[in-house]
Amino acid sequence: MATKKLVNDPDNAVEEAIDGFLICNPTLVRLDGTRAVIRRDFSDENKVALLCGGGSGHEPAHVGYMGRAMLSAVVPGLVFTSPPPRDIYAAIVELGSRTSSGVLIIVMNYTGDRLNFGLAAERAKARGIDVEVVIVDDDCALPMGGKSAGRRGLCGTVFVNKIAGALADQGRSLKEVAAAARNATRDMGTIAVSLSSCSVPGRPPSFTLGSNEMELGLGMHGEAGVERCRIKKADEIVSIMIEHMLKSYDEGCYLKLCPGDRIALIVNNLGGTSVLEMSIVARAAVLYLTKNKDVKVERCYVGTFTTSLEMAGVSLSILHVDDTRLQCLDYPTDAPAWRLSVLTPQCDLDQLWVKPNVFEKHALQASTGNSGAATISSADAKTLAIVLRSISVALIENESKLNELDRGVGDGDCGSTHRQGAMAVQEALDNQTLHCDCPSDCLDTLAKLLESNMGGTSGAVYSIFLTAAARELVSEVAISTFQKAFESGIEAVMTHGGAKAGDCTMLDAMIPACASMRSLAATFADVIDAAAKEAELGAQKTIEMTAKAGRSSYVKAGDLKVPDPGAVAVSLWLRAAAEALK
Repeated sequence: MATKKLVNDPDNAVEEAIDGFLICNPTLVRLDGTRAVIRRDFSDENKVALLCGGGSGHEPAHVGYMGRAMLSAVVPGLVFTSPPPRDIYAAIVELGSRTSSGVLIIVMNYTGDRLNFGLAAERAKARGIDVEVVIVDDDCALPMGGKSAGRRGLCGTVFVNKIAGALADQGRSLKEVAAAARNATRDMGTIAVSLSSCSVPGRPPSFTLGSNEMELGLGMHGEAGVERCRIKKADEIVSIMIEHMLKSYDEGCYLKLCPGDRIALIVNNLGGTSVLEMSIVARAAVLYLTKNKDVKVERCYVGTFTTSLEMAGVSLSILHVDDTRLQCLDYPTDAPAWRLSVLTPQCDLDQLWVKPNVFEKHALQASTGNSGAATISSADAKTLAIVLRSISVALIENESKLNELDRGVGDGDCGSTHRQGAMAVQEALDNQTLHCDCPSDCLDTLAKLLESNMGGTSGAVYSIFLTAAARELVSEVAISTFQKAFESGIEAVMTHGGAKAGDCTMLDAMIPACASMRSLAATFADVIDAAAKEAELGAQKTIEMTAKAGRSSYVKAGDLKVPDPGAVAVSLWLRAAAEALK
């Protein structure tokens, strides 16, 4: 089946996409009767014109690189289809009429593009237009083994566009600009890794990858790569990519790096990768190149440069640079897709931190246990530690359950955030930093642990709850003060969070649990067991409630068919505490 796309008519998608780009970039205009797009302002007899193009679906390539000191014209084809020679020829002739310095055609190495751009170039030469063609073949994935097709063209083309464009804007001759472009192609390499397929509008995915698979070295249109394997951690994926780029075959290295070499790096989004992941990959790539390969990363460009529609994945492009190439990369341009980066990346992780001007030394540190607050016996302290460990285990074991509940009302991370908090508590118990002999200090430390490690709304709520509760246990630790501590914690959450009973939140488990404590004058075990029962009932009742606070409030009432995950979490840790006290 065709995948979902934000299009009107799949057959007209490219036409409408070109219209949209031109509407938003009025310095560009379409050449009548063709798909060719040219710069309105390009008309300089003394400057070389740059032309590029290829199938659509790789945006922002190539239209996004049109501007002063970059491309003068672009000829897009249909999705993943080379543009027709007539459109290319029309663009060359138009550019030739605006400059006497000649036209440089930059072509990514795919057979259809080479043939169609080559044919148009020959026709233009026959007309007397001075034309040069540069083929970009930066793919480092597959060994050629005598294949005449050569390596594929990938995101490294952006480097070539930028260098050639800067030199052309400086008035260099056609032969000089072409030579510089060819030399840049020779001195760079690119490799991609994919986590998912892509699909042409109106068609099913071009290939399939398993949920735990990735593919190394695929082409821009989903052509087969070098291997498929189980998905790995980002750092390992990046190291595999770089090592493969440097791998030697019988015909020599694809790309050679020596200690001390100066390079520029593009970390490119293939289309469907989050900005969060891109930053993780960029971190891994820069650190691996500098620490493991001892090269100097002079520039690092991170973003969406050349895509394969919605494909999830990244590519890495490495270019050897000297002062001249750096000047070209730093040369100003108004091309909308070029991301200017004139600073050398900071590769020393220690330099990523700065001490604040004002720092409260103990603000986020654990309590020392010497606050003077009320203490309990060593036996009771041991019991408290057992209770806390039991709670932690229960929350970790129920991570999947809470995440599944949260997917119906939020972003599906309720279980994960509770697990993170629980693991921090377990670590503190192992390190004996919770001071269980002083419950007030213990709760205060727990509040800071959850604030730092749990994250999200849940972390803030529990931190507020525990901070307020801790104050009630400073003078005395008894069932009555424990109940008061629980009540004060709830009041603080209501004050700062804005929720109340009946709003379908974790409070709908906490409030009935607290109410049950007031009616009992028994042991701690009895109090907690009764509270757990009421919390379980309260959590179940949230199914019938209309959410008025929290993420659930943004979901249509009829779509809420599960109990609130925060309320369920409260019932889980209270039940775990009750079981530990039996």
